Amino acid sequence: MDLHFSDTLPISRSEKEQRLNQRARAIWLTGLSGSGKSTLGLGLEKELFKHGFLVQILDGDLVRTGINSNLAFSVTDRLENIRRIAEVTKLFILSGIITIDCFISPTNEMRSLARNIIGTDDFFEVFLNSPLETCELRDPKGLYAKARAGKIRDFTGIDSPFEIPENPDLVLKSGEWTIDRTVEKALQFILPKIQMPSSFYN
Repeated sequence: MDLHFSDTLPISRSEKEQRLNQRARAIWLTGLSGSGKSTLGLGLEKELFKHGFLVQILDGDLVRTGINSNLAFSVTDRLENIRRIAEVTKLFILSGIITIDCFISPTNEMRSLARNIIGTDDFFEVFLNSPLETCELRDPKGLYAKARAGKIRDFTGIDSPFEIPENPDLVLKSGEWTIDRTVEKALQFILPKIQMPSSFYN
């Protein structure tokens, strides 16, 4: 087979999306620790995979042990944490891959930074609205108990604020709903955003 490299243009994002039969988008899950972001992210990944979509989850545990292992939890480091995550997400989107980003991202500034880096048309902010009391009762990692005891500093919801999203694209009442209902509601919102229009193939 003869190879010719006269065409130096890279494969475009749209070509990759066509190959994968999906529109790459970032589904940014924000909410307090214990609000169900990672649980929802895993549920969405499984359901979207069943529907034939290629998805990558990014969450705090994953990035804090890898690309962001050198960052602490100061305001400056948290902002840098989100900046790096957004840049990685943008690379996935340019590759035609859907991302589910599970991060507290406690301030409107952080979420705006992520939206600006990723791009407004590709960024969908999903707020998991769960009261602090409910999140503390769940407390799967015992983090709230440690924060209350002063063993963890700058913990969101205790001694560091969480700013309610000003204009989220979707609000999920994760404190009141079952995980199945939460996943269902999220899917209803997400599927139209990531499905290729039928006219694309006409």
